[in-house]
Amino acid sequence: MSLGQFLLNVLILGVPFSVALLLAGLGETINQRAGVFNLGCEGIMAMGAFVAFLPPYFMAGTPLEGYANLIGVALAIAAGALLGVLFALVVVTFRAPQGIAGIGLQMLGWGAAGTLFRRYVGGVTGVQGIRAMPIPGLSNLPVIGPVLFNHNPLVYLAFLMVPAFWYLLFKTPWGLKVRSVGTYPRAADSLGIRVSRVRYQALALGGAMAGLAGAYLSLAQAKMFADDLIAGRGFIAVALVYFGRWNPVGVMGGALLFSLAQALQLSIQVAGIDFPYEFAVMLPYVLVIVVLSLVRKARMIGPSELGKPFDREQRI
Repeated sequence: MSLGQFLLNVLILGVPFSVALLLAGLGETINQRAGVFNLGCEGIMAMGAFVAFLPPYFMAGTPLEGYANLIGVALAIAAGALLGVLFALVVVTFRAPQGIAGIGLQMLGWGAAGTLFRRYVGGVTGVQGIRAMPIPGLSNLPVIGPVLFNHNPLVYLAFLMVPAFWYLLFKTPWGLKVRSVGTYPRAADSLGIRVSRVRYQALALGGAMAGLAGAYLSLAQAKMFADDLIAGRGFIAVALVYFGRWNPVGVMGGALLFSLAQALQLSIQVAGIDFPYEFAVMLPYVLVIVVLSLVRKARMIGPSELGKPFDREQRI
């Protein structure tokens, strides 16, 4: 295999690998901009992946089979939004510590998805899932065609969401409210903005995006469900928000960077290059740690009230 073909394979693998991280990271960006970090993203993704898997599994061979993937995606989004609201109830209304509550949500989502899977499915089983939808004309272009225009619809949707979320966050009144309650919640409250309501809305949207990310993994990437399907991507998505400086475009860059490293280690193994397997598997995660340590030195300024509960009755 030539070097050019090797690099092309890395790019072709890296773009779809980034989608789950990108979707979850966009949702987590909204959460953190509103002043809440959700370490339970991993659990929401697991539940989203599981409920999205159920319709294609149970509807196979029925008249509704053609709608099974769409129903699965919708269920995953709904389940994610509900878990986001549950998290909001705990950390916004009851003002529980966000880190501990997030770990609890992660364990709840992961444990419930695994238990229900073993109860109603039993073992690892594949589904037809979402097929690739090459864009006519563009998919035949050299190099960029197979890299950018030969994927399933969720890949295109994920990257279209980047400018949509950027516009929502920085160019709309609701985005201004989100940023204000994450930075100056008391000032926002004095102007009549209901901090709790905005944070509930942000966490519901973030949960829905995490659920969609889980659906992508089970229906479009793996086309199956297993206990370890998420494999730490929820925690990586939380870290990528810091790397991306709480900006959807930066989060996209971080997701692509991690995913290209993941694609590189897979391509090394497939090509039979004499390189220690263990180091190849470690590479993406080590890269995230290194990049985050360098970003930290850049003295980023994020939402000043991130992780802090808001109590309007508390004196300054």
